[in-house]
Amino acid sequence: MPAHSPTPPSPSFRPLILGSTSRYRRELLGRLAVPFDVASPQVDETPQPGENPAALALRLAVAKARDVAQRHPQAVVIGSDQVADLNGEPLGKPGTHERAVAQLQRMRGQTVVFQTALAVVCLATGFEQSDLAAVRVVFRDLSDAEIENYLRAEQPYDCAGSAKSEGLGIALLERIDNDDPTALVGLPLIRTCRMIRAAGVQLL
Repeated sequence: MPAHSPTPPSPSFRPLILGSTSRYRRELLGRLAVPFDVASPQVDETPQPGENPAALALRLAVAKARDVAQRHPQAVVIGSDQVADLNGEPLGKPGTHERAVAQLQRMRGQTVVFQTALAVVCLATGFEQSDLAAVRVVFRDLSDAEIENYLRAEQPYDCAGSAKSEGLGIALLERIDNDDPTALVGLPLIRTCRMIRAAGVQLL
């Protein structure tokens, strides 16, 4: 019989890695009921001079996915980043109560675009895709007391723009306009499904 070359493993069995330490993204990806690991990307998140919020989010998402993929070249790696865009100014994670108060005071009565970027990379196959889910959010004209009560209840200091919409933060808002319902929480799952399917991860 002629020699038979071994069949390469199906790309659907490639490891899936979430390149993020965000518990929100981990919970969202868990909805897809596919096994995945989590790895922490080592990326400097400092904005570049003149970089707009959308470009910043997209650059960081790609950088995070590439960084983790360098350590796990056989895996399909998901990277994501979110930047709140207030009239062209990027607002990141506040980190402290005082900064969160200042962010929400500036955003009250305003339309803020939450730029949620996504990248999927697999070095072994040369696969790389990225996309941006922009979510337009209209904030209510919040009182100082409402801001304080919300922050004490949710402590959203690790959320871009201090807005944790999946909890009490929904009471801060007048309207949300988007085409990918989980994007505001931190990981646009419609886009994620499309990209990891294209990378060879079987979902259904």
